Amino acid sequence: MEIRFTKMHGLGNDFMLVDSREREFDLPAGEIEQLADRRRGVGFDQLLVLETSRDADADAGADFHYRIFNPDGLEVEHCGNGARCLARFIADKGLSRRNPITVATVNRTLELRLLAGCDVSVNMGRPDFEPAALPFRAARRQPLYERQLAAGCGMVRFAALSMGNPHAVVAVEDLAKTAVKRIGKALGSHADFPAGVNVGFMRVENRHRIGLRVYERGPGETPACGSGACAAAVSGIAAGTLESPVAVALTGGELAIEWRGGDAPVHMSGPAQVAYEGTVKL
Repeated sequence: MEIRFTKMHGLGNDFMLVDSREREFDLPAGEIEQLADRRRGVGFDQLLVLETSRDADADAGADFHYRIFNPDGLEVEHCGNGARCLARFIADKGLSRRNPITVATVNRTLELRLLAGCDVSVNMGRPDFEPAALPFRAARRQPLYERQLAAGCGMVRFAALSMGNPHAVVAVEDLAKTAVKRIGKALGSHADFPAGVNVGFMRVENRHRIGLRVYERGPGETPACGSGACAAAVSGIAAGTLESPVAVALTGGELAIEWRGGDAPVHMSGPAQVAYEGTVKL
């Protein structure tokens, strides 16, 4: 079987995008892992699959449906950088002339707006601080949580919220000296997060700017994480240490996040670019 794909990235967070509107996508986890291998396959942080809108999607006004898979083959809920790449793909291929474009994921409907150059703005929906939304085992909702971690990581304090996918945000003083992999892996697989969690390490530089590193479920640390940038900015705004808009400086570049608080949606803006197109045989 041959699969045509487009390799894209948002600030170095890279994706293999497959147009599956005319052919059902049903690869088993093992074959997705094979494609994700950076030495023997295509290599990617996540696989994005574009599909026609389903009945429920159409009812919600969605033009397309899309699915997201981690390198281990597991399907996940949301990806901000991936959503921007999806919008750029749809526009470049002439699949829709609408702007904004509306797409549905497994649990959200997103509005994607093409901006000047290669930038795309995504309406990410509202953040959810309820533990059950992540899911996260906690007795009650609170601003910060504490958990004892294994692997010599000790006690860690974090904010927990969902941006359609689960995030824990840890405030740090020095990103370079933080054990991102060790702490991220330990907290990300903590038993109180039954579905795992993406772990963001945030350094507040001023009220409108932060530095951020994110250890994601599946791929580990990536150069950028769109939903992680939203979660970090939202946690800081909610805590009163940040004000919207927030510039989020990641390893791969910068994203702009806006949130008015409460039930208002979070808006994320940043670039999406094509690396190359190809065909792979399984």
